[in-house]
Amino acid sequence: MGRLIYSMITSLDGYVSGPDGGFDWALDEELHDFINRQFADVGTYLYGRRMYETMVYWETAHLEPDQPQVGIDYARVWQAADKVVFSTTLAEVSSERTRLERSFDPEVVERWKAESDSDLTVDGPTLAGEAIRAGLVDEFGMFIGPGIVGGGRPFFPEGVHVDLELLEDRRFGSGVMFLRYATKRP
Repeated sequence: MGRLIYSMITSLDGYVSGPDGGFDWALDEELHDFINRQFADVGTYLYGRRMYETMVYWETAHLEPDQPQVGIDYARVWQAADKVVFSTTLAEVSSERTRLERSFDPEVVERWKAESDSDLTVDGPTLAGEAIRAGLVDEFGMFIGPGIVGGGRPFFPEGVHVDLELLEDRRFGSGVMFLRYATKRP
């Protein structure tokens, strides 16, 4: 059975993007290599349209002449996994191993987890919010950046309570802190 993992880079105050859309924190080689290893065993990425449009960059990133080795390595990890994009507005997908679903069905995702030999991720705060509300997320990974942005898109949806157990913490030279939690099940 696969685990459903929700993991993103956040600000210290819990936003995945600031009020103006982004962060100034770059992935250094140490952090990027750690992320590559964290996602090496993921078999399926679940995306909403916006997150897919951001991540599809990795379909051809390995071809860029100035791409560092950690970027090439991540591109290979991303390309090896299946991708499911949940969107009512996207006309078609533009990457291999990718399919389009028009609606998010928690029972279907639960079945995918049960049938999978590898982990799945849910990526992007909107889609992850649906999975969290449905009780599907098994692990949370927060890469907490060294800054407070005061607003933007929050990592967690409002009005949801989930009890967690800390599994791992790691500090990076860039000032980023990684926290990995498991959902406590009754």
